[in-house]
Amino acid sequence: MTTSPAPTELTAPGRIPILIDGTQYLAPRREMTGAQIRALPSPPISEDRDLWLDVRGGLDKLIGDNEEVRLHPDTCFFTVPKVINPGCAG
Repeated sequence: MTTSPAPTELTAPGRIPILIDGTQYLAPRREMTGAQIRALPSPPISEDRDLWLDVRGGLDKLIGDNEEVRLHPDTCFFTVPKVINPGCAG
């Protein structure tokens, strides 16, 4: 007889596992704003970084702080600096 392992934090019922920059977080709701998603990591994602939704097979989508996103298990986000400095020509 086999038994299922006890639920862990990463499989908590009622929470949606999502990825931000390759790290798994548990979203407490199915729909969250960009600002709420940015607050999941500790420390939160800083304002000098943009939050993007990784759209498989399509163009990635920049997520604004007030934009609502419908989350599914393993929804992936990534962050990039808001201002990219290409360096100096020399």
